[in-house]
Amino acid sequence: MKVRVKICGITRVEDAHAAIAVGADMIGLNFYAKSPRYVDVERAREIRAAVESRAVVVGVFVNAERAYVDDRLRAVSLEMIQFSGDEDDAAPAGWPVPSIVTRRLKQGDLSSVMPHHADYVLFDAFNEKLYGGSGSRIPLEQLRRLDLSRAFVAGGLNPENVAEVAALEPYAVDCASGVESSPGVKDHDKLRSFVNNAKRSR
Repeated sequence: MKVRVKICGITRVEDAHAAIAVGADMIGLNFYAKSPRYVDVERAREIRAAVESRAVVVGVFVNAERAYVDDRLRAVSLEMIQFSGDEDDAAPAGWPVPSIVTRRLKQGDLSSVMPHHADYVLFDAFNEKLYGGSGSRIPLEQLRRLDLSRAFVAGGLNPENVAEVAALEPYAVDCASGVESSPGVKDHDKLRSFVNNAKRSR
């Protein structure tokens, strides 16, 4: 099966349309207020309505209270929840939709244990200041040593390098900054190239 593609940090309806038109399988909406890709509930609902059933809509949260996550889950009809902060093992438990827990890998970290209570793991490059969207890469050799069967792989992916990561057959590849013209604004040509290169990797 071809690798799935998640385009994260969508902030505009036109970018959601463009991503889906070129074959993206998942759209990520960022509810972390400190992110340049943050969307409020009103904007998120507009994007959600535009997506309809053409792609899976994932809500991205960073160290959020459970009530905050639950409110957006219901208001936006999210289909997956992604925890990208320093949440404890209990955070992904008990939700009515699948959960993703982010593991930001430091150089040489070979941990491949699936987080407790999570359905998927997202491997991203470690950055002391940022929770994702840093543009930093995970070394390929490090990825080769990880179990990627239920893993999203992020971290510095772009149209030029996504094929080599997709060839490792992760569950999905995930991109935000690598397909942008500025933070939160997607470049539609880059979107097309990214998705095409990811899905032509095999």
